[in-house]
Parts: sequence; C-alpha cells; structure tokens
Amino acid sequence: MKVVFYIYNKELENTLRGKSASVLRFQSTLVIAEHANDTLAPITLNTITAAKHLGGEVSCLVAGTKCDKVVQDLCKVAGVAKVLVAQHDTYKGFLPEELTPLILATQKQFNYTHICAGASAFGKNLLPRIAAKLDVAPISDIIAIKSPDIFVRTIYAGNALCTVKCDEKVKVFSVRGTSFEAAATSGGSASSENASSPSPVGIAEWLDQKLTKSDRPELTGAKVVVSGGRGLKSGENFKLLYDLADQLHAAVGASRAAVDAGFVPNDMQVGQTGKIVAPELYIAVGISGAIQHLAGMKDSKALSMPKINLRYKLKVFLCLF
Repeated sequence: MKVVFYIYNKELENTLRGKSASVLRFQSTLVIAEHANDTLAPITLNTITAAKHLGGEVSCLVAGTKCDKVVQDLCKVAGVAKVLVAQHDTYKGFLPEELTPLILATQKQFNYTHICAGASAFGKNLLPRIAAKLDVAPISDIIAIKSPDIFVRTIYAGNALCTVKCDEKVKVFSVRGTSFEAAATSGGSASSENASSPSPVGIAEWLDQKLTKSDRPELTGAKVVVSGGRGLKSGENFKLLYDLADQLHAAVGASRAAVDAGFVPNDMQVGQTGKIVAPELYIAVGISGAIQHLAGMKDSKALSMPKINLRYKLKVFLCLF
C-alpha cells in the first residue's frame, strides 16, 4: 500500500511539474518602460527583475520622443529578449490617454500574458486604464511573485501580507521597486523593433512641464533620506534638513502632514499615498510615525530619529536603532 501511494504521488508530481514547465513556456511579459526620453527610470530595472520571476520571454515597450538612448540601454539589460519602440509626438508627456491604445494594440499583436510597470505615479496612472480596457482586475504594488498567477502584496498599511491568485487571461500588475533587485544593466543582447502605433486619440493634449533642478539624488533611489514632518512647524525650518541632506548627499522627503500644511511640495511625500523608499539610512525629523508614513519607508535598512531643538538650533545627534 505504501509503495502504491508513493508511486501515485510521484507520477502526479511529475505530471504537475511537466504541466508547470509547459505553462512557463507560454508565458510572456510586457514591461512598460518608464523614462525621461534620455534616461531610464530606475524602477523599470526592478520591474524587469520581477517579470523574470514569471518565466517566459520578457519584452519592454518604450514610447516617447527621441528615446533612442533608452532603447539602447534597455537592449543591454540582462533578461530582456525584445524592446518594442514607439516614437511619435503623440507620446510627448507620456499621456495615459495615448499610451493605453498603444499598449492594448501591442498586447493583441504579441498576445502577452502579463503586463506590468513600476508602482510609481506613472504606473499607477496607466495600469488601471489598461486593466479596465481589457476588462480584468489589476493587482497593485506587488512585493513578491509565487507563480505566474500568484502574487503577494501588502494590505492594512503594510501590517499584513496578502497572497492573491489571479485567474485573469491577462494579468496586469504594478511592482513595488524596493522589493526587487535592479536588473543588471549589462550582459543582455535584446533586439529592437518598431511597435505598431494606433491613431492618436486626441482627447488630451500635453502643454508643458517645469522640472525643479536639484543636485540631490532622486527620492526613491537615494541611499540616504532625510524626512521632515509637522514637528518642523514651518517650511522655513525645512532648510535645516536641506543643509543636513547636502552634507550626507541625501534626498529630502516629508510626511503627509508637512505636505498638507504647505511646508513642502507633494512630490516630496513619503508614505502610503506618497513615494515608497528603502534607503540604507532613513532620518526622520519631527515625524510622529503614523502607520501611513511607515508604510512608505519600513524597508529602510536603518532608522534614525534625531532630537532637534529648533529654538536654539542645537547640533543634531543621530541615534541609530
């Protein structure tokens, strides 16, 4: 009886293993590249790593104007099999109203089983539209991949993990960049080809964009982040953090309370409704530690909460724990 039971399970295991390998052969993932025409957003490399966990071929779609350098860089990324390119004035500003038809046409042409992008403002704006057009339920902000149809994401402001099984024909999901290593930027030899661009939708028009120039590192990719909260009491006091950040070559962030109070612009917000960071050192000044803020920085390697007397401007003492 034991022998029969063992043989039965062994045969079943081999059958399932063969079925799993067969499924993986038919997997194909389209990664929507986030970029600024001349530079690739770091979160795209993390998303490529996540896509490789699915098995099968990984392709990247680059849409924009004059983005040849980004295409060349992506062709060198390890694990990327193909780079699809759509260059047109229509994609200036990366309007989701124009990108969505392009992605749908690309998915239909190559029959991708998975579509993903980083869980940034770009991805959060674009992927729900794609999912709605495909009539599927999207999965947001995944932190792990168990199989081609099983994903892990956080819930309750990061206090619990939720394992999600997706039975949709096309899986659409966004990737938390801090949960996956960046793909190697060398060693790849992907081919590039032009994607079939549909006619412009024309319901939205890109007017202008004004970017604030800074010598500090980008917030989501910085190794050191200095964040301020409501306890700083004014935007003027944030200058203390700017001086500290410059000494540490750090990025500057803020809590939602500081943003809502008008101390700093909202692109500095760290938290559940802001940016997700995972630096080697996170310095929090005047922040109470609400769970919504912790959800955006809990993956930091080390945390410091210095005590600063704003009245007498005493020296800052760091206490790591």
